[in-house]
Amino acid sequence: MKKIIYSKAAAALVAVLLLSSCKDLLNSPDINKNPNAPADAPVDVLLSGVEVGVAVAHEDTDTRIATYWSGTMAGQSRQQAGYQAYIVSSTTFDNSWYLIYHPIGNARLVQAKSAPFNNKVAVGIAQVLEALQMVKITSLYGDVPYSQALDVDKYPKPVFDKQTDIYAALITLLNSAYANLITGTGGVTSAGDFLYGGDAAKWAKAAKTLQARLYMHVKDYPNAILAAQAGISGTSGDMLVPHGGAQTIDLNLNFDMFENSRPGDCGFDDAYLPKFMQAIVAGTPTYKRNAKTSDKALYNHNFKVGVYTSGLDPNTVDGAYQGDSFHPLVTYYENQLILAEALARVGTNLTGAMDAINTVRADLTKNLGAATPSASLYGNPVASKYIATAGVNNGNMQYDPYVLTDFAAAGIADTQGGSQQKNLIYEALAMKYTLNNLQYESFNDLRRTQIATPVVKLPIPFNIPTATQYPARFIYSQNEINTNPNVPKTGTGGVADIYQKLPIFQ
Repeated sequence: MKKIIYSKAAAALVAVLLLSSCKDLLNSPDINKNPNAPADAPVDVLLSGVEVGVAVAHEDTDTRIATYWSGTMAGQSRQQAGYQAYIVSSTTFDNSWYLIYHPIGNARLVQAKSAPFNNKVAVGIAQVLEALQMVKITSLYGDVPYSQALDVDKYPKPVFDKQTDIYAALITLLNSAYANLITGTGGVTSAGDFLYGGDAAKWAKAAKTLQARLYMHVKDYPNAILAAQAGISGTSGDMLVPHGGAQTIDLNLNFDMFENSRPGDCGFDDAYLPKFMQAIVAGTPTYKRNAKTSDKALYNHNFKVGVYTSGLDPNTVDGAYQGDSFHPLVTYYENQLILAEALARVGTNLTGAMDAINTVRADLTKNLGAATPSASLYGNPVASKYIATAGVNNGNMQYDPYVLTDFAAAGIADTQGGSQQKNLIYEALAMKYTLNNLQYESFNDLRRTQIATPVVKLPIPFNIPTATQYPARFIYSQNEINTNPNVPKTGTGGVADIYQKLPIFQ
């Protein structure tokens, strides 16, 4: 009996101690801290997390939809077929908005933690990453939160800044990034920066190429030229997302879409890009745009028959979309073709425009034509398996250098009725179109070339027979519509529809 009483007394004492401990715990300032989710982290750890977020956002659903709407890929089944037919809803883009803004928030944390220690390189890198995310969302959606974004305590319902104001702010941000990066002050480790290994000079050039992209969007060609001239100067400076092929760790997300989650749902059977690269004449693929150009090696790098369907599928076997294929974000090819187009549009240095095009053609010759390439075509600098693929390299590529007369009336590259200026613009656009697959920038090019002067357009068809105009934008996230009364009330039903043109593309 005493033993039982003793046990009850002990239990009561334990209960008192536990209650006392709980009371102390509830009064502790650490009550809201989760040891498995730290609220703070070193700059390098934060930065690598930002880069992961940027990578995911650029291999996401909205990027894929942009490829459908620009004709570079096609949605073929289930939900993807609806996107191909220009059918989307506001819920389509809910996750995409999170994937854009979450890395921006962490990029700003990197800036805030680095600035007090005069780590200008870390600040500059984070500024470039912030700009990379913001140019994606504003170029696709128009007016979006920026000046008040991510300060939840002060601005729980941020305003939607005008798209033109956002572009001006991003150009200024990239000027600041460039200035910070070229100082060489501070730095980050290669572990913290898997895009460039902490190389500030490469980041500075990427900042200028991204700025050149922005200037092209707003049709400021003189400044686009200046920015591109200071931009990425070789393929070794390409900003590429590395992948290793391990599921849930570092697998290329496009490969995961093609191979694992949605095989056969998207591909190239109904896409315009492979038809453009085939340059079909009388029903026979020639792969030649003109006597100096054959895209067959590049075509084989991108497309392969019968991988997932009986038709034309992504080349996940020995080409561009393997599990370990790198994904391009900002590249030398883009930089040179921006320079070429901008020079041609200004019109005072057509030879310079042609030279910029020829530098890309020379690099393609080196990387698709050499038995042992010095560096692979961007997209997979580690594993150039496609180089050795039977039939790819046996005289099936050709990028001979142009001369200016090729673009004159009746020249081999005369596509625009004898105008050298327009012919050069067309060639720059054509090369960029063939090289920007699975990037959203092709959708931007499609929209801006509808109104840029002189008017030069690629003959990209509509995806559906009933269409009379291309989609002009993405529509706002339903989560944002539900929670933020500042969402612009324009378009059908008070919310913007996909045919409402954005300010910079008007």
